[in-house]
Order: sequence, then C-alpha cells, then structure tokens
Amino acid sequence: MNDISVRKPPQLTPVSLKKNSVRLILGATVVAIIVSQLSERFFSTRDQLVLVVTVLYFAGTGIWLRIAKSRSFTKSFYHQISTADALIISVSTAYFFHNVFVSLILLALILFNATIIASLRQTVTDLGAFLLGAGIASMIQPFQWAFTATTPTLSLLALGIVGYLVMFAYYIQRRFHRLKLENKKHYNDLVLQKVRSYKLSRYVTPTVWNALNQGKDASLKADRKRITVFFSDIAGFSSLSEELEAEVLNELLNNYLTEMVKIATKHRGTIDKFMGDGLMVLFGDTQSGGMKADCMRCIAMALDMRRKMKELENKWYNQGIKKRLKIRMGINSGYCTVGTFGTSEYMDYTVLGTHVNLASRLESAAEPGEILVSHETWSLIKESIMCRDRGEIKAKGFSHPIKVYQVINLRKELGSNQSYFEEYIQGFSMHVDLEKVKNYDRDRIAEQLQNIANKLRDK
Repeated sequence: MNDISVRKPPQLTPVSLKKNSVRLILGATVVAIIVSQLSERFFSTRDQLVLVVTVLYFAGTGIWLRIAKSRSFTKSFYHQISTADALIISVSTAYFFHNVFVSLILLALILFNATIIASLRQTVTDLGAFLLGAGIASMIQPFQWAFTATTPTLSLLALGIVGYLVMFAYYIQRRFHRLKLENKKHYNDLVLQKVRSYKLSRYVTPTVWNALNQGKDASLKADRKRITVFFSDIAGFSSLSEELEAEVLNELLNNYLTEMVKIATKHRGTIDKFMGDGLMVLFGDTQSGGMKADCMRCIAMALDMRRKMKELENKWYNQGIKKRLKIRMGINSGYCTVGTFGTSEYMDYTVLGTHVNLASRLESAAEPGEILVSHETWSLIKESIMCRDRGEIKAKGFSHPIKVYQVINLRKELGSNQSYFEEYIQGFSMHVDLEKVKNYDRDRIAEQLQNIANKLRDK
C-alpha cells in the first residue's frame, strides 16, 4: 500500500459563459427581425429609440458578461439579466410586430432557456416579465394583435431558432464535458484521500480513528472509567542497541512490535502508545465486557505475548543474536481518567491516574519473562489464573508497599506440570511453590499435609 501512486488530477480549463452566447443569439434574432420590419414602414424617432435601446442593452450586457473578472459575480446576476431579457424582448417584439405567433415563439425560447439553465421559479419570473413588457409596449403605442407574419420575418425567426438551438446544444455539451472533468477530479481526490486516510490510520489508535470516522468524537472526551492497564518492555534492550547495527535493530524492533500488536488486537486491547521497545495497552476503555472480563483478556494477551516471545528468541538466535531477549510485563486495574488531553492545536487520546503509574512500576519491577499484577488485578483473576505471591515491593511515587503477584498460567493449562498451588477458604489458607521447596523439606511437608488430611477426615 505504501507504493500506491495517485495520478495528478486533470486541470480544468476555463470554460466561457456559453449562456451569454445563447442569449445573444436570441437578441440578435430580435434585432434582425426589427430591422426587416423597419424596411417596410416609416422609421420614426420613437422607433429608432426603441431599436437603439434594444441593441445597446444586448451589446452592453454581452460585453459586460464577457469581460467580468469574477465568474461567481456574473453567475449571481445572470438570473436578473435573464428576467431583463424577457422584458426587453417582449417590449421590442410587441411594439414593432404586434404578432401573436412571433411573440409566442420568442416566449417559448425564453421559458425553455429559463427552465433548463435556471429553475422553475426563474421560468415563472421570466413569464411575468414578458407579459409586463407586452403591457408596457401597448401603453407606448396602442395596437391590434395579428396572427400572420411576412416571409422575411418567418425566415429570420427560423434562422434565429436554429442558431439558438445549436448554440444551446453546444452550451449543454460544454457543461457535460466540464462535469465529466470535475467528476474525474473528484474521483482522483477521493482515491488520494483514501490513501492518505490509510496512512494516517496507522499513526492513530483504532479507538480514535473509529470515533472520528463515525462522527462520534464526542465520545473521546475525558471520563472516569475502571480499566485494566498493561505495560511491557524488552529487558536488556538498551544494551543490545549498543551492540547491533541500526538497520538490524530497527528490523528486530519492528518485527517484535508487529507480533505484539497482532496479539493485542486479537484480544481487543486498545494500543495507547509505543515507547521505544515499550508498549502500553488498555482494556475496558471502549466496548467493555465488565471489569473481570476485561482483566482476563489482558492476562490472556500477556500470556500469548510471553509465548510468542519465546518463538522470537529462537528466531533471533538463529539469525545471529546471541543474547536471549525476554519481556517484562506489569498489569494493574482501577479507576482512571480516559479520554483526549491537550490543546486546541494538538490532542492525544490516553489514560491518566495513579493506577496507570502503578502498572508502569510493576513492569519495571518484573524480572525478565515475568508478568506482575497488583492485588486488585489478582482478586479478579485468581479463580482462573494461577498466580504466585511475590510479597510486597516499594514503588517509586507510592508511600506504602505494593502487594504483587506473579502470573504463572491458566489453571486449566497447568495440568500435571503444575508446580504452584494455592487455596483460600474460610478457616483454611495454603500456597505451595514446588520450585522453591528444598528436597530435604519435601517429606516433612508431605507429612504435615497428611496429618491435616487425617484430622479433617476424623472431624
């Protein structure tokens, strides 16, 4: 996906306002018919004035629309100009022709133009302007409407209609061409945005990315939640970085993080951040299944990570890395503040609170290959997870000692290999770590357990 290239969007060449050419064809037709009519009758001063006003109107508006620098400005005034066209054409044709047929043909062209280019509202407006123009012409010069026209008039009218339709078709074709170019540009922009979104998604946590894509970014605001926090890092990684070449170290680290992220995603954990070789994962911040279920998913993830790390150790050893690398893990559960923090320019989705700090301290206190959990976490998992009591540790930033436990494995997976036993019942408490029991103490412990068992049976 990194190699995806997006073609540069096609450049849109400026398209002249063909609507202006369409209306000029209509205006030229009207002027030509007027001139043909004037050649057949007396040319009065008022006739000259009406003709000059008509010619100057169409010439002036046409030139203005052509040379106007702001395309949006001309478009915003085109509807008003279209209405003025209807008024001027109506006054001119009614004043010179008094012909119902000619007026209806021109009215049909005006309404057709308004309906296709503008809207139904513009059509009604232009119709009103045309009727108003006819009324103004009748007040200037009373006349009788006729229903026949001369051959020259009909010829010029037919020629004007053909020119109008040809220009209008050309205008429509140019619009379709421009829409096609814009559609292609939008498609390329969409592909470009998808590629960028994919690349960006790898730098943002899935929780934040899903919330933003679904328009639910309000759910990211800071809130108090009871969650489980996981920290891990590779023991001795700093010293290893001094021994390996940068390229080898980078490949090793990326390989490690890739496998860990796969496991975290499998158990539906939220990856908060990477800290070099360190990893911080949250459980229960979103789509929580309950505190106990979230905690169990976190423990299952930690156990999977430990097993995967053993595979990676052998792989790296065969590749020439002699030092056996192991991960340390710390897990704690409790109420934390979860959400976005930062400024208006930069926000970060993370979690804050004492329990976050404690999880980090547990990870620092863990031995290589060890998973340490707090007492709060142990109380949630003890029925399903075998843990060894590690006593108390002193953690930086905490005034009191912290009770910690070492995660051994799932109880159901221990079977005959189980070496640690614990049981807590009212009136009875026991924990046995066979790995720490000396050989010379085993008989004495077995004897004590047998005595207790006999006394329980006698009761």
